[in-house]
Amino acid sequence: MYSKILVPLDGSKTAENVLPFVRSFARALEVPVELMAVLDVAEMARHITADQASRLRTLVDDQTGRFENYLKGVTKNFPERATQCAVRKGSPAEMIIEAAAAEKGTMIGMATHGRSGVDRWLIGSVAEKILRGASNPLLLVRASEKEPAWDLATLKTVIVPLDGSELAESVLPSVETLAKKLNLEVILFGVYGGPYNAGGGGEGFFNVRQVEAFIAELRGETVSYLSARTEDLKQKGLDKVSFTAKDGLPADEIIAFAGRTPDSLIAMSTHGRSGVQRWMLGSVTETVVRHSGHPVFVTRASS
Repeated sequence: MYSKILVPLDGSKTAENVLPFVRSFARALEVPVELMAVLDVAEMARHITADQASRLRTLVDDQTGRFENYLKGVTKNFPERATQCAVRKGSPAEMIIEAAAAEKGTMIGMATHGRSGVDRWLIGSVAEKILRGASNPLLLVRASEKEPAWDLATLKTVIVPLDGSELAESVLPSVETLAKKLNLEVILFGVYGGPYNAGGGGEGFFNVRQVEAFIAELRGETVSYLSARTEDLKQKGLDKVSFTAKDGLPADEIIAFAGRTPDSLIAMSTHGRSGVQRWMLGSVTETVVRHSGHPVFVTRASS
């Protein structure tokens, strides 16, 4: 399913926060790693003085050399897998998407921010562009300001938010692979809720019984759906599978549940609107990536 993991780096320690997770994935999936830096020549040109303009080629060559040395240094932390390095010139997001698209089985692994460093391009905005534009699966890790440890990352659980749609379920084959390779417990997660003022009377009062019945119906549908998907995964050889249904706002509940689940990975699709609850999974995914402190694995669902 996966042929390699492409890791964009900008030279900062915060961007390197993804590397312990990449090491774990590469080892479990038995795939090589390609470290890539992108030199934004146009951005460099906008920030040099007129006196430096004649030396732009030399500046680019010097920066390229620094990137190459930096990436070679990082490869020493991947003793168990084959590692390649590449320096590209162009728009960071475009170059990353293009490089990954050249090989369908490529997974992109990157931190969600990291500004200081060799080239100082803002990985936060780049990661969001890649989340919206890449067709390849993504492993996104929210970086901290701490220098990353080089131990393999520990993951015990994969949380899979589902809204009842086939588009949202498109992440499940990847979850099956990751759960087996990384020995992860799988928790299917559904969020139900609705317009709680739907039972309001003409004078603005709630019909409590109608609202309670409505919520109970939503919960019943969600539990029934998640139970069926849980059995499907067990039939495919996954022993550690369960489900949880919560009432509330999808992104908030996903982030909160992951926060109560140590060493967890969140796996979800980038969109999927129809289904039991019909919440917009695309925007929910972006919110989870932006605010969750846990790594998020994302696949793009086909329309």
